[in-house]
Amino acid sequence: MKANPRDRMVYSAAQLIRTQGVSGTGMREVVEHASAPRGSLQHYFPGGKDQLVREALAWSGQFAASRVKRYAAAAPTPGGLFAGMVAQWRDQFRDEGYAAGCPLVATTADVVAGNEDLRRAVREGFETWLRPVEESLRDMGVPPERSRSLAVVMISALEGAIVMARVQEDPAPLDAVVAELGPVLDAARA
Repeated sequence: MKANPRDRMVYSAAQLIRTQGVSGTGMREVVEHASAPRGSLQHYFPGGKDQLVREALAWSGQFAASRVKRYAAAAPTPGGLFAGMVAQWRDQFRDEGYAAGCPLVATTADVVAGNEDLRRAVREGFETWLRPVEESLRDMGVPPERSRSLAVVMISALEGAIVMARVQEDPAPLDAVVAELGPVLDAARA
């Protein structure tokens, strides 16, 4: 966790949203989780909870994007990239249990239907994540006309498998998407 109280609150908001959703995450709880001074909320987030949530969603998209670059460097095939993306979740579930999911999905399920600003923040978070997946696929030989749609399929399959694994408290859905989608992704290379 970062030393700056503002950064800690953004990180804490993202972590709490992963388990409790936006509606279940209180501002005081974020301050406590971040070990930040009480008055810092109004100082750093004059736009209130929506501002903090938007920044937590932007952080989440950037975090996912940075992971993609690392996985692509370690596994230079589309199927290997996807397996790396999925393995991170399998490891997390094994080590920490099934309580936490993706903050982008949690926000979508919780409040996005009634809040256009958060809908836009979720869309931007996913776009931040999609771009490096798409770029990595192109770098791995996937034709440009297919790289975007396959990036969408990869993230959609991963997010669906995360939801199912959490509900079942079993990594089997993660294993299934890797086994089925990996060969399809590798076959997409020109």
